[in-house]
Amino acid sequence: MDKLEEQPRYIPAPTAQRPLLGLTVLVIEDSRFACEAIRLLCLRSGARIRRADCLRAARRHLQVYRPSVVIADLGLPDGNGIDLIADLAKAQPRVDVLLAISGESFRAADAIAAGADGFLAKPIKSLVQFQQSVLEFLPADRQPPGPRAIGDEVVEPDHMAFHDDMAHIADVLGDKTDNKTLDYVAQFLCGVARIAHDKALETAASALARKRALGHPTDQEKAAVAGLVQARLALRMAI
Repeated sequence: MDKLEEQPRYIPAPTAQRPLLGLTVLVIEDSRFACEAIRLLCLRSGARIRRADCLRAARRHLQVYRPSVVIADLGLPDGNGIDLIADLAKAQPRVDVLLAISGESFRAADAIAAGADGFLAKPIKSLVQFQQSVLEFLPADRQPPGPRAIGDEVVEPDHMAFHDDMAHIADVLGDKTDNKTLDYVAQFLCGVARIAHDKALETAASALARKRALGHPTDQEKAAVAGLVQARLALRMAI
């Protein structure tokens, strides 16, 4: 998890230009590429961001700090984000905004049933949509005054973070390839590939996910995914 700073002694008031000013957002996301997009959205909106890359790190953070907003990925390396959402939804005092995030939009209903206020489908790049997803659930005294300009600004995360994700998955595949690991690899790469507009990688990851869901052998699909990951790492080295 990223190093944490001391909480500010005062809460600055939000403005029309920076409607999330004064908020601290805890993002529980194992993809550095996806988290980089959210970091840019928070930066443009005035919010501070903290990151945890797994459930264990998130729970450690929450023992010490109380963020204003929690955005939890549903597919994490050490468990299901749904479990954390359910715990946070019942906790007192409750965080102001509790959002789920996933590249698998069909999981939105489960997240809402567990207690999430809303659901963000990857890729998340629209500044206005991100701000509205948070503002919709904030109490009235945390809302920015007056009208806000509605623009079409989008963010593009640094592709160095994408390559970090490829290195992460290469390590995972090199360590072990049991069924649970393959499920994690497939869902992780599907989300990252959508953000990066990498159709070949998304197709290969989706094929792996389908074969796993059907209980069929996945040697061919696993090899295809591993080859694409290595090709993207080789491209980074060439650059």
